Amino acid sequence: MKNILWGIFFVVFGLILGLNALDLTNINLFFDGWWTFFIILPCFIGLFGEEEKTGNLIGLLIGVLLLLCCNGMIPFDLIWKLAFPILLILIGLSFLFKNSFPKNKKRNKEDMKEYCATFSSQTLDFEKEPFEGANITAVFGAITCDLRKAEIPDEVVIECSSIFGGIDLYLPDDVNVKIKSTSIFGGVSNHKKKPEKAKKTIYIQAMCLFGGIDLK
Repeated sequence: MKNILWGIFFVVFGLILGLNALDLTNINLFFDGWWTFFIILPCFIGLFGEEEKTGNLIGLLIGVLLLLCCNGMIPFDLIWKLAFPILLILIGLSFLFKNSFPKNKKRNKEDMKEYCATFSSQTLDFEKEPFEGANITAVFGAITCDLRKAEIPDEVVIECSSIFGGIDLYLPDDVNVKIKSTSIFGGVSNHKKKPEKAKKTIYIQAMCLFGGIDLK
């Protein structure tokens, strides 16, 4: 569905440019606030392809508000005054409504250790150590977690929250990776190749707010 919508957009955009060039139409594509469509359009199309739609809905709302501001319907001063309170609310809602994997997945909260880097950096190395899952949070900071030589059970969950920060996860080559994420101006990048045969699965439950998570 996303490819169809992108295809329709480029066809319509090309037709308008062509007709304008031939003086058959005079459609102004550079109206006040035209740049907001670089926010609105990807978020709108993302609603038709992403399982988790929270980030796209918020991005769409922000884009529409900026478009209204550019056209004088809402004062910019009001948006700037509300920017920080809205940001705090978004952070809180992201924590409250984080996606969870089905309950039948092996997940023992008592075995999940918590690691947090706030305005700092941290490196976690689980070489030859049992790993039962973790809750990793980076707030204006960075965390590197190396699991390549860790002792991992058949199924394990890693909860990651990146808020104006970054998290790098180095995973073993012989595991499947399944990801669920809520991303607001950020995202999860999976650089791992899917192994042909893997008996273990790592579930990544991610929340990115102006931050990123890299799987390597």
